[in-house]
Amino acid sequence: MRPLRLLIISLLISLPIASHAETLRVAVAANFAAPMQEIASRFEQNSGHRLLLSLGSTGKLYAQIRNGAPFDVLLAADDKVPAMLEQDGEGVRDTRFTYAIGTLVLWSAREGYVDDQGAVLGQQSFKHLALANPKTAPYGAAAQATLKRLGLEETLREKLVQGENIAQTHQFVASGNAELGFVALSQVVDGEGKIGGGSAWVVPAELHSPIRQDAVLLSHAEDSEAARDLLAYLKSEDALSIIAAYGYNRSQAR
Repeated sequence: MRPLRLLIISLLISLPIASHAETLRVAVAANFAAPMQEIASRFEQNSGHRLLLSLGSTGKLYAQIRNGAPFDVLLAADDKVPAMLEQDGEGVRDTRFTYAIGTLVLWSAREGYVDDQGAVLGQQSFKHLALANPKTAPYGAAAQATLKRLGLEETLREKLVQGENIAQTHQFVASGNAELGFVALSQVVDGEGKIGGGSAWVVPAELHSPIRQDAVLLSHAEDSEAARDLLAYLKSEDALSIIAAYGYNRSQAR
């Protein structure tokens, strides 16, 4: 029995995952929830690490980090907040990179309600148009910029309803409380890049500034190999294929 016991012990010691597995707290912009669930599942299977995802608007996640929330990695919905965290010493320098370029869509849960040119905005046959809070959510800022470029910011002001973040904005439209709204393409595609239901207009990129979404290692996890492994995995072809399948543009990622 003694040789068998020694063999079992040596096998357990040789397993790399058991001795190095970590639990990481990852702050994730609400628009990236669906692809991040898939990415997290594959990363956990491949690495043995565990990811605890916290979803929210980038502005609120920034405030939580500044107030001491022990996140290890931030996946923001813009490139400004990660840059500010670097400057503030909350983000580790030279770890920031763009993991995705977001796509804004005007979406309705109703089939055929939104045309492929967005002309429904000018017709104003709706009572409510949802968008995320432009002050805290980059997709909301992009939506506001789009309305301004189209000359509709003032005429539609009374119809606007704001979600706290892009997830709540999507819920407003999905529930029918708003006939249509500006959401992230990733929220309405089926994982193969196709609109999963309702009707949508993909907003031309020239109508707003690029929604460049950056990731950054936070100072709380500066010495964490697992956190650095996660950032490296986000740059892998495996992760990039998931990101692209949810409608993000990865061609400009740096």
